[in-house]
Amino acid sequence: MPIDTSQLPNKAPKYDLEEMLEAGCHFGHQIRRWHPQMKEWIYMQKSGVHIFDLAKTAQQLQHAYNYFYDLGQKGKTVVVLGTKRQAKDVVKKAAEENGVMYIVSRWLGGFMTNWSQISKSLNEMLKIEDGLKSGFFDQYTKFERVQMDKKRGRLERFFGGIRDLKKIPDVIFVVDPVREKNAVEEARTIGVPVIALADTDADPTLLDLIIPANDDSKRSIELIVKISIIT
Repeated sequence: MPIDTSQLPNKAPKYDLEEMLEAGCHFGHQIRRWHPQMKEWIYMQKSGVHIFDLAKTAQQLQHAYNYFYDLGQKGKTVVVLGTKRQAKDVVKKAAEENGVMYIVSRWLGGFMTNWSQISKSLNEMLKIEDGLKSGFFDQYTKFERVQMDKKRGRLERFFGGIRDLKKIPDVIFVVDPVREKNAVEEARTIGVPVIALADTDADPTLLDLIIPANDDSKRSIELIVKISIIT
């Protein structure tokens, strides 16, 4: 269900359309790849490529900023998801700088719909980390300690960015909802709002708040993520 942005505190700055243009935020996909429901956010087509209306993108960015600000004031939990190559480093850096949890490896099936099992794996990682640091495992053989450290490393790849997560997140912010369709489907199943940076191939009816922009360019992703997830 679309988020009612009319009641949100107005804290968002005005965004520079020229900066967004220089970052390539306006480029959508080739016309043949578009989703018809994205028509509202498209300004024109040029050389077989759809071009976003950046004035509308800026407005959605303001809504997203205000929404995340409100969530932060209420102590709500946000997880940012971006597993594509262009997004991983950007998402991790922006999330860590803003104290937001993140996933950049891959979305584990059942992350929200089977949270009890996921939380067990997360707790196991934390226990292994604590045991290795405290010396609790010193009584084990060297081989056993090496195997534990390898397991810790595997778990770290999946859970490193959400080590402080105690429950199902209140909201997820997704870079490229088409790629992350499993996460979007899970969130919709249990009623967790989905905010997404979405390109012209996405179905906006599956999202609660859309930021329509280029989700393939690293510069575009970096700009959009950096100026929207501040909490």
